[in-house]
Parts: sequence; C-alpha cells; structure tokens
Amino acid sequence: MEVHLDRLLEERGMTLTELANRVGVTHVILSILKNGRARAVRFTTLSRLCEVLECQPGDLLSYRPR
Repeated sequence: MEVHLDRLLEERGMTLTELANRVGVTHVILSILKNGRARAVRFTTLSRLCEVLECQPGDLLSYRPR
C-alpha cells in the first residue's frame, strides 16, 4: 500500500501539523501513516482525512503488489 499524503499536503499548501489539528489526531499518528508504517487506518480517520483534504480514499491510498 502506498500513501500519498505528502503530495496531497503539498497540493493543498497544508502542513502535517495543521492537518493533524483539523482531523483531530496526533501529529505522530499522521507521521506514521505518511511514512507508510501504519498497519491500519480507522475508517473514521480516513473519512476525516478525505473531508479535510477534499479527496477520495483512492487519492490518498493506492495498492501496489509487492
């Protein structure tokens, strides 16, 4: 799984800290997700990320076979 959080943040002119505050999760949790080290993402967090970033889940995540 690839996470495209860096690209979306850059396109939106937003920092990770600002996103964390607006989504309601810690900066650490978003850092883990951004760096591709998350083992799971709550649907509520994914929904909130999409709401704040004005995107679809497929804009944020993509599957790439190993």
